[in-house]
Amino acid sequence: CQPAELDEDEAALEAEVNGNWTPQEKALHEARLKAKAKRRLRKSSSRSESLSESLSGELAGGDPHSPKGKVPVPNDRKSRAGKGRGLPKKGGAGGKGVWGAAGMVYEVEELDVKDPNYDAIEQGDTVYATVVPELDEKELEKTVNPIVQEYFEHGDTKEVQMLLKDLNLGHHKYEFSSLAVSLSLEGKASHRELTSRLLSDLVGKELSESDMARAFDKILKELPDLILDTPEAPQMLGQFIARAIADHALPMSFLDRYKGKVDCDYARAALDRAAVLLSMKREMVRLDNVWGVGGGLRPVKHLVKEMNLLLKEYLVSGEVKEAERCLRDLEVPHFHHELVYEAVVMVLESNGDTAIKMMCQLLKSFWKTGLITVDQMNRGFQRVYDELPEIYLDVPHAHTIMESFVDLCYQESVITKLLRDTCPSRGRKRFVSEGDGGLIKN
Repeated sequence: CQPAELDEDEAALEAEVNGNWTPQEKALHEARLKAKAKRRLRKSSSRSESLSESLSGELAGGDPHSPKGKVPVPNDRKSRAGKGRGLPKKGGAGGKGVWGAAGMVYEVEELDVKDPNYDAIEQGDTVYATVVPELDEKELEKTVNPIVQEYFEHGDTKEVQMLLKDLNLGHHKYEFSSLAVSLSLEGKASHRELTSRLLSDLVGKELSESDMARAFDKILKELPDLILDTPEAPQMLGQFIARAIADHALPMSFLDRYKGKVDCDYARAALDRAAVLLSMKREMVRLDNVWGVGGGLRPVKHLVKEMNLLLKEYLVSGEVKEAERCLRDLEVPHFHHELVYEAVVMVLESNGDTAIKMMCQLLKSFWKTGLITVDQMNRGFQRVYDELPEIYLDVPHAHTIMESFVDLCYQESVITKLLRDTCPSRGRKRFVSEGDGGLIKN
């Protein structure tokens, strides 16, 4: 310590002993002592470090001119590893708080969604898209079956197209056609007609010809299993193939691909059936009715014509089972009253008792099998009752024939007693003798 500092300390110590210090002077004195102690500690530590470094350098025998032997200089930007050309690191473009070398142009950074600072609002318009997962085979069957069954009820192909657009069928798209055909094979003729229309409407919109060909390839392979539930599956599938080719849903070369390459007898029968139908005269016109007439989707005039033809063929052949089969194939139970009406009118216009007995037998068979209900039977007879005055103009004996036919039907339990009693009868004018003045007896 210098003499001046010692004098100050002695004076301060004497003042402290005498108790003459104020609180401000006491705090100032304590701060001065702490600062002095820190200066002493700093000086002693720097002397010990320089001494240890010099000793370690001499013991190691290193070159005093090498970078490792030198004392590190603060803020030195040169490499201390002993390598390199002695240039500053990063070419002078790095370091904390440095943007880079002069004249450097930075590229536009792509935004990362996973960046914590990512802000979706500042990135522009956001587009939201609904991702529909692809259906597998099990989910496809569960989803498609209700769609096809509902289509058999309403018959609207556009609704099916809308439902298919909402589904992600993926590479299983062709299986929709195969499932629809398989379900229709187990159904009615009208279902098969609706399926043919559906396949024709879907081609070019939701399905392609290659998808359709792939679907029929799959059904041909599954014929041995389908025939267990539907023995007529090969013939029906052949009609499907012919109808699809006629509707341009299948390519014309579909049958040529299988010539001489089919080992399954059922598949060969289906392909032969399709080839025969396509080789017939006017094939494209006749294949429109390959499934016959079915369902209420057909015009009423067409149904009336078919029922008349059914009754005329029955009067010629007398086969009740064939007439019953034809009526079932029409699939119009709500329109059976038209058959009853046409049968009764045909009896009124016929000559002899043969037609009366045969028609009564036919209606009796339909009544027992439940093919014609009591409501349809009553409605058919009632229509004839209402139109009997007009029929009488063409058939003078219509009332007499009608009464005999109604009595026979009642005896065979075809109609009820109430329906028999409501049968209209033509009033007869009876005259008395001339003595009564030619008055008409009531």
